[in-house]
Amino acid sequence: MKTTQPTNYGVEEIAELFPSLVQIKDESLREKVAAVWNEAITTGCGGKGWTFDELRAVRFTLLAGDIDMTFAIQRDYLIAGALLADVGKPLEYDKDASGKVIQGKFGQQLRHPFSGVALAYKHGIPGEVLHIIATHSHEGDKVERSIESIIFHHADFVDFDIAKLLGKRAAKK
Repeated sequence: MKTTQPTNYGVEEIAELFPSLVQIKDESLREKVAAVWNEAITTGCGGKGWTFDELRAVRFTLLAGDIDMTFAIQRDYLIAGALLADVGKPLEYDKDASGKVIQGKFGQQLRHPFSGVALAYKHGIPGEVLHIIATHSHEGDKVERSIESIIFHHADFVDFDIAKLLGKRAAKK
């Protein structure tokens, strides 16, 4: 059962939960954002609504707390990892008899993150860069990625998803 909480939360109350709300300078937009959260809070949970304490148990990025988001990145490692992330693709792919590019037998056994790491290791590439190559794709989903790997992983999938969308649109024409 819901505790005795107000049924309407304004900017001030929503800002208790999401302090960054007050950083929105446009008052109208700030109020609209608060109104959206008010509706989500009061109508969510199957219509029963949520208390702020209950919501704090739900994982929201904005509820992670006041985390110091200043951090250093190894720019050279990030750039090298980005340049080498797909270096294994020439080993993963082959051409069939008609010249069409297909995933080859080797690629079916070892996708490009693995063969890319092997090639880069052979050339003395630092472990931090090997990590980016190894974890940039789905193969890295089960390990803790470095900050540089997180950055490249997301950039790579944004690029991939946009290319996939544009390919679908072009096919419809």
